Amino acid sequence: MSRTSRRDFLKSVAGTAGAVAAGGTLDAAPRKSAADWVTLGNSGVQVTRLAFGTGTFGGKVQRDLGQENFTRLVRHAYDRGIRFFETADAYTGMHQMLGEALKGLPRDSYRLMTKFRWRQADDPGGAIDRFRRELNSEYFDILLIHCVRTSGWSEDLKRLRDHFSEAKHKKIILAHGASCHGILPLREFPGNQWLDVALLRVNHNGTRMDNLQGEDKGEGNVPEALAHIQSVHAQGTGVIGMKIMGEGAFRTPELREESIRFVTKLGAVQSMTIGFKSPAEIDEAIERLNRRLNT
Repeated sequence: MSRTSRRDFLKSVAGTAGAVAAGGTLDAAPRKSAADWVTLGNSGVQVTRLAFGTGTFGGKVQRDLGQENFTRLVRHAYDRGIRFFETADAYTGMHQMLGEALKGLPRDSYRLMTKFRWRQADDPGGAIDRFRRELNSEYFDILLIHCVRTSGWSEDLKRLRDHFSEAKHKKIILAHGASCHGILPLREFPGNQWLDVALLRVNHNGTRMDNLQGEDKGEGNVPEALAHIQSVHAQGTGVIGMKIMGEGAFRTPELREESIRFVTKLGAVQSMTIGFKSPAEIDEAIERLNRRLNT
């Protein structure tokens, strides 16, 4: 062995030994976390794997906390590394409550998503400006058309989609998309290249998932919904999962564990939003997701 190669070999051995002595392992893969930043499809928008949702039963669960307790909850999530917050104009009062809770935090340290009620599309520009005032933000990372329920929704809402595209061009929003409630509208998500982001219902047993009736209750068509979710992901649209806990229906640890396990194994859901009402729920979700990500 030459002197140079021997010296390099000894350095390599010494470095490996030092890493092992410090508690490392050979070829150890980096651990994944609920607080990791991930890119939503081809949108260029990065969010944390876990989002803080504010719409449990239309936001009632979060509103009932009151501003002081809600602010403490948001700050707890933020301190635990959850930097993706989602809300909607339809969640009465939640724009204002979330804007107050986030006040003073650096805007570039978190991501913000809200949703637009398509039935009130007479003045999209004015509504978006109101959203910005209510949430104390000059821009939104993601703006969605809220709760599309019918086939033909994309063509029917073309004018609204054009307004969103214009707002994206002006950098008032960075990405646009839609949230879905029903199998009929979901069938039109694959192939829709306007969708930067899709907010889709998914869990292991279909609780409050999409069905032909477009109802928010009952059991959804899991096989068909999953096929569409996979197609939406494959086309480069960012997929955010909702109803992960069946909107609070999964009351046992076993059901919550099964849902997290199921969604993380799909490989098509890049981020998931869960509505919280206590620090303990946030901690449990983070720990459960971290464990499943590394199983």
